[in-house]
Amino acid sequence: MKIDIVTLFPEMFKDVFGVSMMKIAREKGLVEIKVHDLREYTTDKHRTADDKPYGGGVGMVMKVEPVDKAIRALKNSAANGVKQLTVLLTPQGKQFSQTQAREFLRHRHIILIAGHYEGFDERIRSLVDMEVSIGDYILTCGEIPAMVVTDAIVRLVPGVLGDEACLIDESFENNILEYPQYTRPAEYKNMRVPDVLLCGDPKKINAWQQKQAIVRTKSRRPDLLKK
Repeated sequence: MKIDIVTLFPEMFKDVFGVSMMKIAREKGLVEIKVHDLREYTTDKHRTADDKPYGGGVGMVMKVEPVDKAIRALKNSAANGVKQLTVLLTPQGKQFSQTQAREFLRHRHIILIAGHYEGFDERIRSLVDMEVSIGDYILTCGEIPAMVVTDAIVRLVPGVLGDEACLIDESFENNILEYPQYTRPAEYKNMRVPDVLLCGDPKKINAWQQKQAIVRTKSRRPDLLKK
């Protein structure tokens, strides 16, 4: 899988993709992540990627020309027949989810467009396949959502995690939250690990975990159970 990220601030990604699972995935050759400076696709001497909005208003708007050139160049760089997906990261997009992350895995080449400033030239929307938001709140830039989406996708790539079985019981898989987890010591400041987890009976433990997952989901995210 290849993920290309188009951004005005490529330096923001250096440390994020150089540690933990992102680093391991890249070193194993399981995923290729490249960050591209949008200003490299501008044509004027000032490398202008934004401008004042028509009709007035506060802030600057990202220009359509450099984004268009970046998308076309990155699409053309992929091998013939590779399934591609171009995603615009914007608060107005479809809310990102674990299900969406899994759907993204079907594409061998993903291009993420990270916004900045006041917003995008509206014509940019016609250049992408879909728009994605990571939540109903506003950030200062689209670089952080690009990191979130990339991380959520990459950890699902086969071979990235040491034990892929750990993905099965995670929160939001099958629309249910993960059951409570404990480790040593068995007792700490009068707080004890549930006895069933110490009994050594896999069937009893599994039944307890499933029940607790449902109880937790019903209490914290009942909307998930409706799905």
